[in-house]
Amino acid sequence: MPSPSAPGPSPAAAAAPARVDVRTLRTDLRHLLLDVSVALAVTAAVFALLRHRVVEGTSQTLAVMPYLADADRYLLYWLCQAFGWSGLLWAWITVMLGLLRATAPGRWTVVSHARIERWHRVTSITTIGLMFAHALAFFLELLRENADGLGTAALLWSAFVDVFVPGGYDSGTGRVAILLGLIALYLAVPLGLSFYVRSWTGTRLWRVLHRFVIVVYALSVWHTLLYGTNVWFDGWFRTAVWALQLPVALLLLARLLAPLRREERLAVKDLRGPGPLLRLAGRVVAAAGVVVLLLVTVTGRDGGRTPGAEGGDMLVTQPMVWGALAVLLTVMGAVALAVRRDRSAVAPAG
Repeated sequence: MPSPSAPGPSPAAAAAPARVDVRTLRTDLRHLLLDVSVALAVTAAVFALLRHRVVEGTSQTLAVMPYLADADRYLLYWLCQAFGWSGLLWAWITVMLGLLRATAPGRWTVVSHARIERWHRVTSITTIGLMFAHALAFFLELLRENADGLGTAALLWSAFVDVFVPGGYDSGTGRVAILLGLIALYLAVPLGLSFYVRSWTGTRLWRVLHRFVIVVYALSVWHTLLYGTNVWFDGWFRTAVWALQLPVALLLLARLLAPLRREERLAVKDLRGPGPLLRLAGRVVAAAGVVVLLLVTVTGRDGGRTPGAEGGDMLVTQPMVWGALAVLLTVMGAVALAVRRDRSAVAPAG
């Protein structure tokens, strides 16, 4: 029995919130089982379709890499593609849910924001898992193939660098495409899971940084259009992938024009200072994105390659991607510092 004179925990320590929201995380993990099961079922269906198209000789991938016609030998490659497509689908779903959650409700709203937010969190975790599975399947395929006849240790290291080290893959279009995919994966983990530590970071900082998830999604789509051999060539399927981005752009524009929080709404009288002007610029860019996506979908001019035509030089190079990443991380860091400074300025003196 403790002594009556023994000091107990201070009121500040007793009231301090846990750094990780374990309760919400446990709830989400219980719902995750169903979501992952559905995602794996979709992946299996996509895998079966991809393999069937290879066996029938109708896969566009065979026009790029005809040696993959042996469907059973390259099962891991097709599994990699299947996880890639299901991962992109789940990324689309979670981004749509996140934008719905952050948009002011209207008469069309039939599901509570709390439930949409939970779906958004759960599908975000599933998306990260599918992205990692996509990369892991590629890693295992490189181990299986061992094109250079390396020893075990050298093979493991070579495959790891090619698949998991940004900039490590140095062949063809993959030099940029895989770099984009890895940047998306490595940004998705902290940005997607940051909700569970927002009591530590502060809700405002979490909210501001979480908005950069849209960049992760854009990189994922770019990775797919650049390196997905099913959509290399122009045609209805590639155009359909572009068309699926139209609802995202429209919902992003709606989120900017009618944000859920009153302080984020913008009126003409507010257009003073860099902050409101930046928010106005965001709305203009989103509107321009909607126009571009409409034009791509209607015209079918989606940047696809023409079968049999000579490919041109890459318009985007690795140094460009690294430079853009440096700018992005600088902006994110500046935003984080500004939010923390504002938070310190309004904190009461203790």
